Amino acid sequence: MKHKSKIQLSDHFTYSRLLRFVFPSIVMMIFTSIYGVVDGLFVSNYVGKTPFAAVNLIMPFLMIMGAVGFMFGTGGSAIVSKALGEGKPIKANQYFSMMVYVVIGCGIVLTLIGLIFLRPIAVAFGATRDMLENCVIYGRIILSALTAFMLQNVFQSFLVTAERPTLGLIVTIAAGVANMLLDFIFIAIFHWGIVGAAAATAISQFTGGLLPLIYFSRPNTSLLKLVKTKIDANILLKTCINGSSELMINVSMSLVNILYNFQLMHYIGEDGIAAYGVIMYVSFIFATIFIGYSIGSAPVIGYHYGAGNHSELKGLFQKSICLISLWNLLLTLIAIGTSLPLSHIFVGYDAELASLTRRGLYLYSLSFLITGFNIFSSAFFTALGNGVISASISFLRTLLFQVAAVLIIPFFLGPDGIWLSIVAAELLALIVTIFFFVKKGTYYHYI
Repeated sequence: MKHKSKIQLSDHFTYSRLLRFVFPSIVMMIFTSIYGVVDGLFVSNYVGKTPFAAVNLIMPFLMIMGAVGFMFGTGGSAIVSKALGEGKPIKANQYFSMMVYVVIGCGIVLTLIGLIFLRPIAVAFGATRDMLENCVIYGRIILSALTAFMLQNVFQSFLVTAERPTLGLIVTIAAGVANMLLDFIFIAIFHWGIVGAAAATAISQFTGGLLPLIYFSRPNTSLLKLVKTKIDANILLKTCINGSSELMINVSMSLVNILYNFQLMHYIGEDGIAAYGVIMYVSFIFATIFIGYSIGSAPVIGYHYGAGNHSELKGLFQKSICLISLWNLLLTLIAIGTSLPLSHIFVGYDAELASLTRRGLYLYSLSFLITGFNIFSSAFFTALGNGVISASISFLRTLLFQVAAVLIIPFFLGPDGIWLSIVAAELLALIVTIFFFVKKGTYYHYI
């Protein structure tokens, strides 16, 4: 009976079955974002707004360093799930293993590079004298867990491909609970300040990265396990191209955040960076619903595309668009409705900063009417193996349109223009998304 209730990639997916399958991935991503928010909450309320601003200033660099994990996870899971759909489990395991080993090697190299250049990068990002040491202390501790963080990002996708999304959720909850408990112990009780915040995050990342590594290294009943393999340059290149959109999303978001910080320092000052940090925490919680859905549905889409099940692929596309439309509307209403209490929870100790944060969040939340379509479209084409279109959407949405918007709109609207830049960028990206959806519909048989 237990076996029959298990959802497999080869199943027919109704709304109910699809939601049940992607639910662990959505909750996993939401939980990941929530414990990141708790981290910021403790720093802001117990350490102060200057260290809080410092964390948000250096965070884009740390996210860029870890983005390689997203690339191998999303790009690799599409290739592995396609191989499974084609009935090639041995190849699938070899590809999976190669990607995990490559990520470990990349993590070690990037950690060393990050430690060497951390201080000059913090200076280049505009860190003031008061912020600089906080940036360096926090960054060094987080970089010590970089390889584990990259593995955590990889396994978020591969646990779904292995038909073990619930295990991914359990690992994420374990990592999140560890982070929140340690935040409380290290910051509120031991008063370790920013060192405590960084240590709590690093320990949670080790938990999230190493537990799945142990699981796949041992005999298990999932579709995937770590085996002896060798470097396949062709598959590695396809993985990088296919996952380049997700790499682009994370790198572009980080670069844009740096630009936002520069604009905020110019128009508002340190309070602007602190307010933006709150908005980013909140927006990430909402965006993770779409990211989680994309991670959860991508292996299903890749499997049925590889198996040539066109009717199932069409059904998955239509159901996804309907669900995302509903979530877009609901999340926008929730974001607008909670802008006041959220601002007070994070920065209620400073009335002026709280007011600035509330207005910024209110304006920024209008982008949630559109965001879900653009996030899903990039993941959808990645799952179909078209990394070029996926990367194009990601590049335009997260880099080109946002950079243009945040440079031009504030010139006319002042600080409000910074918060509205994301709305303009998402709207332009939606036009591109619709174009590719229509153009490639008959080619991939989802329309």
